[in-house]
Amino acid sequence: MAVKRNDKNPLKGWQFTAHVGLWAVRWYLQFPISHRDLECMLADRGIRVDHTTLFRWIQAYAPELENCIRLHLRPTNGSWRVDETYIRVKGKWVYLYRAVEAAGQTTDFLLSPKRNAAAARRFFGKALKQPHTVNPRAITVDKNAACPIATNAMKLERTLWRFAKVLQVKFLNDIVEQDHRRIKWLVWPGLGFKSFVTATRTIAGYEVMAIIRNGQAVSAPANDMGAQRDFIDTLFCATA
Repeated sequence: MAVKRNDKNPLKGWQFTAHVGLWAVRWYLQFPISHRDLECMLADRGIRVDHTTLFRWIQAYAPELENCIRLHLRPTNGSWRVDETYIRVKGKWVYLYRAVEAAGQTTDFLLSPKRNAAAARRFFGKALKQPHTVNPRAITVDKNAACPIATNAMKLERTLWRFAKVLQVKFLNDIVEQDHRRIKWLVWPGLGFKSFVTATRTIAGYEVMAIIRNGQAVSAPANDMGAQRDFIDTLFCATA
């Protein structure tokens, strides 16, 4: 079923066809290329699009893709592996909170300017609100004391299951630490972000495209690029 926002095609008003725009957005968010690289790739196919226009497309539709996909994801299990990685924004380091479950599926993510208990609570709160997640039975975190403080507070509020175990076992978090490399691989060609807002929107697109490629979307199997393309076209109500 296609997802419509405000009963309108979100691609309405594009100078180019929806398929051209979605192709550009998908490729930028999947592979380590710059906006200028993507401009050259489109020009090679006879499509003239300035790299600044491509930047605007990414900023507009990466978060839109995140909003559209949530109801179409397979349920994750209750064993979460949580960790943070560093992202450089306007010359300063910010923190990307990420969680995967024991089987390797992405649970959720959140970019935060700070790494403290308040940021951890925001991350856990966001993850728990998603339709594809369940209240976890176990949460494995790193040695940062902020996460246990956040989870204890959420247990008292009863937003987190009070019997959920919070573990600090390094080898169990190897799966999420290795998954950070994918984000670093995609961020590098852009030579850093110029603002926190653009970083948040772009990283949301990186994460969502990885979720789709990983086969977490019900109707888009892993490694089936054609099915994934059709799935995204359907989400945005693209027509031939």
